[in-house]
Amino acid sequence: MAKLLLSSIALGKDLLEENSHVTIGLSNPKSPSNVGGVMRAAGCYSVDKVLYTGRRYAHAAKFIGSKNNTDTQQSRDQIPLVAIEDFLQLKQPNMEQQLENLPDSTKIICVDLVEGAIPLPLFQHPDQAIYIFGPEDGTITQTVIDQADDVVYVPTVGCMNLAATVNVLLYDRLAKSLVKQDKLDTDNTLIRKSRDTNNQAKVKTKAVKVNAT
Repeated sequence: MAKLLLSSIALGKDLLEENSHVTIGLSNPKSPSNVGGVMRAAGCYSVDKVLYTGRRYAHAAKFIGSKNNTDTQQSRDQIPLVAIEDFLQLKQPNMEQQLENLPDSTKIICVDLVEGAIPLPLFQHPDQAIYIFGPEDGTITQTVIDQADDVVYVPTVGCMNLAATVNVLLYDRLAKSLVKQDKLDTDNTLIRKSRDTNNQAKVKTKAVKVNAT
């Protein structure tokens, strides 16, 4: 698997709408494999940064190290993964230094199976957003949910794991953005840049049969 390069990030940014900004927030995650999967998704979908609360992830990562590393593109080398104390500080006027780069118009969107939430297929993504996800064995705190601008859920039967949910959310955002921008043509440059070096497959052009009259 190829390492995520700055040139790849720039190519991914070309897919996004102007002034787009995405931050992912993880509420007290516990699994390094899930956080690694989130970081890989962040690279694939051109996320600006990933924030997390709690100490379980850092504690587990010390013991696991590079074993079972799911961030095979090494996205963490290009995308900040930052620990913060609490997502409630997002609403405070004097945010800590690591949050100062969030645009002033950033909307807080909570993503989890919460009663009364908006189903993802119906949700219109804001240009600038921080998407906050619950942990693998719990949910987002009610105080954070109460401060959110919107709360969204993915209408699945049963729940997906954390990394899978982040991937689905980011794909939904990208797909709706491409439709909005009318960017619907096949992008072979992106395909060649993104695929594995062992993948050289192409769709063959089919000959058009003309019926004799």
